[in-house]
Amino acid sequence: MALNLIKLCVGCDSVEDLEEWIAFRLDERKRAGEPVEQWHTTRMVPTRAAELTDGGSLYWVIKGSVQCRQRLVDIRPFVDGEGISRCHLVLDPVVMRTEWQPRRPFQGWRYLKPNEAPADLGQGRTGWAEMPPKLRQELAELGLL
Repeated sequence: MALNLIKLCVGCDSVEDLEEWIAFRLDERKRAGEPVEQWHTTRMVPTRAAELTDGGSLYWVIKGSVQCRQRLVDIRPFVDGEGISRCHLVLDPVVMRTEWQPRRPFQGWRYLKPNEAPADLGQGRTGWAEMPPKLRQELAELGLL
């Protein structure tokens, strides 16, 4: 069974913001003649990379709730220009919405076991996927989701 990561999506107010940012960065790379792939740079390199890239995902916490995930494609450690070890978490650019799961703030990323990960929308509660995102956010803020 694949292992997952969970991380705060700093700077995004919604899943739509994240999707727009991904599309923008992919377009930038295409215009620059670079490989068209999406990655997230992090300082710490996961030691369990083989488990993560065997079907695992990066779950994004947006505004205090896990709201979506992206499949982990590869993990590429590197040393930046200042000699600091870093890591590219290479992600499938397709963002999969999940059931919302409240999370307290934390730094960096954490491992997320499959049995602790929220289900993709449409695989759990009926009607959840059709609910407008703004309404879902308001209900989550009230602690009703």
